[in-house]
This record gives sequence, C-alpha cells and structure tokens, in this order.
Amino acid sequence: MSYKTIDVKPVSGALGAEIFGADLGADLDNETFDDIHQAFLDHQVIFFRDQNLTPEKHKEFGRRFGSLNIHPYVKGMDGHPEIMEIIKEPEDKLNFGGGWHSDMSFQKEPALGSILYGIDIPPYGGDTLFASQYRAYETLSEGMKKLLDGLTALHTAKAEYGRAGNSAQKRSAMDVKNAEEDVPAYEHPVVRTHPETGRKALYVNPAFTERFSGMTRAESKPLLEFLYAHATREEFTCRFRWQKGSLAFWDNRCVQHFALNDYHGHRRHMRRVTVNGDLPR
Repeated sequence: MSYKTIDVKPVSGALGAEIFGADLGADLDNETFDDIHQAFLDHQVIFFRDQNLTPEKHKEFGRRFGSLNIHPYVKGMDGHPEIMEIIKEPEDKLNFGGGWHSDMSFQKEPALGSILYGIDIPPYGGDTLFASQYRAYETLSEGMKKLLDGLTALHTAKAEYGRAGNSAQKRSAMDVKNAEEDVPAYEHPVVRTHPETGRKALYVNPAFTERFSGMTRAESKPLLEFLYAHATREEFTCRFRWQKGSLAFWDNRCVQHFALNDYHGHRRHMRRVTVNGDLPR
C-alpha cells in the first residue's frame, strides 16, 4: 500500500506500523488524515513518536474518527471527561489494563478504537502488547470456523469492574467506581466482521466475555480458554516501547492489547481517548 503524505513502516508480520511525517498537534489536512485512516485499517494499530498534544488536540484527533466515549466506571480528566488519565504511581501494585482485552466490549456498541498518549514514561518497562484478531480467526481450522460462525457470547463489566475485579481496585491517582450487581451483559458475535474492511476477526476476550449465549459458564469455559490462548499466540502480536510523546491508536474491532506491569517503583502517566463504535455484526 502506498501513502502520499506519510511514511509507514510495519513493526511485525502480524500487525502494527510506525507512522512518520504527521504532526497530530497541528491541523491535519484531509489528505493526511485519509492516509492515516488507511494505515489504521491496513495495520490495525499505528504508532507515532515525538507528538506534542494538548488535551484539546488529543480529542480533536479522536473526533476525526467518531464521537468520543465517556467511561462509565473511570472518572475522566478534570474539564475533559472524554480523556481517561491512566496513572500508576510508584507505590501502586496493580496497573490498569494489565491483561488481554478489547476496550469497552462490555458495552452494547463497543469502542471503535483507543488513542493512548504517553505523558510520563518509566525508565524501563510498561510496554504494550497487541494481538491481531484477524490472524487469530484466519488461522483456525475450517471445522472451528464453522463451529464459531453464528455463535454469540455475553460480554459484561461485572467481573473486571466488580468489587474483586482488577480494574476496580483502588489506585492512588485514579478514580474508579465499582460496577453494580445488576450491570448489563450484551450479546456480541464470537466472530465479527469489520465494518470497514470486511475481514473477519475473533471477538472474545478474558476480561469481559462471560460465556457463550445459551450455555453455562462451565460449558463455555473449555472452548473460551482455548480461544483466549489461541488469540494471543506470539506470532499474532507486536510490542510497543513507549517514550514521552509517543501515541498508539489501535482498532478494538480486530485487536486485543495488554499493558505490561513491570516497572514497579516508577510512575507511568498516560492519557486515553476512546472513539465510540457500532453494533458488532
């Protein structure tokens, strides 16, 4: 794929590319935006270095792709409720996002994508892993594809944001509230078709998928555990090393991600804008 206004350098065979030649803090012309959008669709997650984004510019870039999400359980930045401040202080033990997941799959219309920007980066560690769910689906056997096509699964915030969930644990610099017992669950296809590319992707994740529709948790568990392990095989992944001013934009419709928690004793401060999506089909 050729691009007119930016340089695009893939970072792995499965997904991910670094974008050069774009200043997201400036006013993007339509041609540059179109190239960035195409690179996003082509590579599933795209990375930028040395960006200087105010909260307004961060939101402005996100709004080029759609309306912005306000997280139901995490308080947004003062004056900017659409921006989630993801902070781990040196004394915190748990990080936020420390497990494989797809953002907001517990909502009726899950997120299109998430745009994460590095403010304060530890001297080592804190990388983010990404896994292509296109590749996860495409490498399944024909028999497994036939079994999964047409299946739906229930997604809910109950386990992750309930009182014992990792995401709901108290952190010194983040205001997270617990999901109530009657938190809703929504049915999503186990294999979803990307609305822009038409490609099929596996769409279950261990953070928010509870069980297959019409089955018990016990009945669902063996197949879900196989799919979780298969979806994050090493050859489907890429890894991003953060620097101050780095930005990652990933497609939650076809990507899972995992924030590593290997920088104990150091501070990490990120800002995330999440673009609303549509009903998975």
